Amino acid sequence: MIVEPWQTEGHAFTREDGRALDPAYITRLFQKLRKGPGEELRAMSFHGLRHCAASLMLASGADIAVVSKLLGHASISITADVYGHRIGTVASDAVNGAANLIAHTMHTPEGVSAG
Repeated sequence: MIVEPWQTEGHAFTREDGRALDPAYITRLFQKLRKGPGEELRAMSFHGLRHCAASLMLASGADIAVVSKLLGHASISITADVYGHRIGTVASDAVNGAANLIAHTMHTPEGVSAG
């Protein structure tokens, strides 16, 4: 039996020789997994997993350029358009965090303004 050389296509899950898995196979496998224990997966679509992962990455503070690249989007603007609601929350948290840091450093331990 001739073994084909490993093919690097940049996929996380592959066939034994590195080639991409057939999307229909992945979908069927996911459908089987959904029928197992756990309410969370039963209600989620396969595409929903992708959206969930991207939302969690952005909510954790991941750079949008990194998330965009991982999703395979042609540009950051596509990621921003789709996940803009997530970016807004992260941006708001960042601004509030900076404001809290400034407020904290503007006061002495006694609570009296240093300025």
